[in-house]
Amino acid sequence: MTSRRQFIKHGALSVGGIIMVGCGAHGPLRAPEADATPGAPLVLNGAPVKTVDVHAHCMIPEALALLGMDVFSLYPKTMHGGQENVLVIAERLAAMDAQGVDMEVLSINPFWYEQPRELSAKVVRLQNDKLAELCAARPDRFAAFASLSLQHPDLAVQELEHAMTKLGLRGAAIGGNVAGADFADPRFHPVWAKAEALGATLFIHPVGTPELAKRFAGNGWMPNVIGYPLETTIALQHFIFEGVLDKFPKLKICAAHGGGYLPTSAARMDHGCFVNPGACAHGPVLKKKPSEYVSQLFFDSLVFTPEALTNLVRQVGASQVMLGSDHPFPWAGKPVKHVLDTPALSDADKAAILGGNARRVLGL
Repeated sequence: MTSRRQFIKHGALSVGGIIMVGCGAHGPLRAPEADATPGAPLVLNGAPVKTVDVHAHCMIPEALALLGMDVFSLYPKTMHGGQENVLVIAERLAAMDAQGVDMEVLSINPFWYEQPRELSAKVVRLQNDKLAELCAARPDRFAAFASLSLQHPDLAVQELEHAMTKLGLRGAAIGGNVAGADFADPRFHPVWAKAEALGATLFIHPVGTPELAKRFAGNGWMPNVIGYPLETTIALQHFIFEGVLDKFPKLKICAAHGGGYLPTSAARMDHGCFVNPGACAHGPVLKKKPSEYVSQLFFDSLVFTPEALTNLVRQVGASQVMLGSDHPFPWAGKPVKHVLDTPALSDADKAAILGGNARRVLGL
């Protein structure tokens, strides 16, 4: 019997003359009507709700190969969900149906930010072409965020425009920093300007903080469990305190993992500038209180208790939260059920979080 490892390594399958490798999607892609109908639609207040997961991952094996990598070298054997980043269509659809997810907005964590210009351009173009191929074949189940070479901002501007105007992608997935450079760096401003002009959504997903590796050593997987939310928080604070959100007020940003620690520490940002105004005097004069910028950001729902989700919604508003699972990594388990089982949310809030906000923000 062929193992999943062999299945992935041998590349695409040819079935009925169809060879498709979109998003590392090994297996035939068919028109929407050819697949079995997903489970019964979710209904809230008598209206159907199409659920949209904005935090779902995949990998493109061909892009990894350009860098001499594969999915087995990226993720430790002990890590659940790593190999499932190579998307086998039937398996992914079955998993989505089991979770009650109608559509995933796929993204690829940026692992190429230290690569040279020509190579990184090839990697992101290949990934975006494959993502678009998959989304065009299954528009009922998949949308995607583009990959960008942010370390080469001029290339990122070109690729973002190509991805959105030619490929139909919905924005871009970016890390929490660019090889150690923060997003407030003026060299990235042309990218944010292009994203704002295109109406692109930037999905921030952390990539790691190697400068903290010594502190994160030891038990508990601290680089991820603590480091990822911290990296996202730092990225968002730079967007706020360095005036990027004032310069680009219509820029749409969605932060993974519930925005890290930012929503719960928003008021602390205000108090910090009161306690030590000198520490807030070196950058631009902000147009409003730091905490007020939180309401113009978007956040996924990947927090782990009804109380945490309730608090997130109270801090930022139900209109700013979108369903997110981190699939295929099993962080969320039953992401739709998590929202439905949060008693403090109204049916209108639940409908917005589960899909309404994503459809509005991403133009689905």
